[in-house]
Amino acid sequence: MSLHPPSSRFCMPHAASSRHPKLSLPRVICNATSENNKARLGHCTKVPRNVTMESLRNGYLFPEILIREAEHNEKYPHAKLIKLGIGDTTQPIPHIITSAMAQKALALSTDIGYTGYGDEQGNRDLREAIANVVYKDKGVKWDEVFVSDGAQCDISRLRMLLGSGVTIAVQDPTFPAYVDSSIIVGQAGKFLEETGKFQNIVYMRCCPENDFFPDLTTTPRTDVIFFCSPNNPTGAAASRPQLERLVEFAKANGSIILHDSAYASYISDDSPRSIFEIPGANEVAVEISSFSKFAGFTGVRLGWAVVPKELRYSNGFPIIKDFNRIVCTCFNGSSNIAQAGGLACLSSDGHQALCRSIDYYHENADIIMDAFASLGFKVYGGKNAPYAWVQFPGRSSWEVFDEILERAHVVTVPGAGFGPGGEGYIRVSAFGRRECMLEAARRLKYLLK
Repeated sequence: MSLHPPSSRFCMPHAASSRHPKLSLPRVICNATSENNKARLGHCTKVPRNVTMESLRNGYLFPEILIREAEHNEKYPHAKLIKLGIGDTTQPIPHIITSAMAQKALALSTDIGYTGYGDEQGNRDLREAIANVVYKDKGVKWDEVFVSDGAQCDISRLRMLLGSGVTIAVQDPTFPAYVDSSIIVGQAGKFLEETGKFQNIVYMRCCPENDFFPDLTTTPRTDVIFFCSPNNPTGAAASRPQLERLVEFAKANGSIILHDSAYASYISDDSPRSIFEIPGANEVAVEISSFSKFAGFTGVRLGWAVVPKELRYSNGFPIIKDFNRIVCTCFNGSSNIAQAGGLACLSSDGHQALCRSIDYYHENADIIMDAFASLGFKVYGGKNAPYAWVQFPGRSSWEVFDEILERAHVVTVPGAGFGPGGEGYIRVSAFGRRECMLEAARRLKYLLK
């Protein structure tokens, strides 16, 4: 089956990223007893590879998708590729925010405006703004807010903080960084081919049958629970009763919840936007979030973590003190230019401008959701997150990914990349230009009808 002739323009987030070099690393084995092998490979050190890096499965999901995009571009150099895979924003950052960053950058060229290192924890005015605007009436204090270079970086810093000796649980499907960072610190254990899971990780199944919320009555106790709401990839936002059960579960088990709220600004119903809306969460939870998806800061890089003072280890020591040490040791603070932009985002005018971008992505999600629903597919998400989670029962998600890429020239994300619970699904991003979303919907309808 062939598709209708594609539109005349490239539907890609950034023209400069339309081509990617093929990313392939040689698999080399140094053999000190083989002169021919040494001559072929060149010099090898005597330093062994970190065994935890050897445990990582293939490539990280999103670079692997970029590789397949690059191969597709080489095969079809004139194809009009539409990228609805990696969740990279496409709407320009509002002028009120970029002008604040520009003014800060220009001030650095003056004696009075120049600043060097800032506080590793972030500039106080931004920390106060996050506490007062994002966490208004939620009991979060400004000095519990740590400004960062993004939520994904905070995930790794938190894994370093907690070490390899803790047990962890993740939603299944789940954002890959939770699992991969656990592998790197040596916590995940052996990969079990028969289940597609790591031995020392508890996978909490989240599917339509349980409303994408794990059955906590059958979930074993772990030290740490990674929980993302609204969820990436399913788009499901936990309800207030669900988060209340999660907090109660953590309290009863003496666990810590690492709550990822990076997509909270996309919530359009009464679902909680922060776990700190739940009474008692400050005793069991850390929350990470980001300016990337609600402010278009995917390239600017700015996020934050909230570590409550009430959160303590089993011996009573405050976790915030150790996290502060990790930040001071491993991080020199976020860019002062990016922080100026973050402060503008939280102003009244900046927030109004960003709401228009969020509404735009919601409308994009409606287009994609309607396209799949009109074809009879079960599709989830979209309402509270900029992702559609589409079910293809009985099919390999990588097979569906390849077919849509090959025949429709549309990039998605295979659900299997998010864990065994994602098999049989694809994730489709609503981050795109409107004309690209409409064209993608047309192509998908033609391909899948």
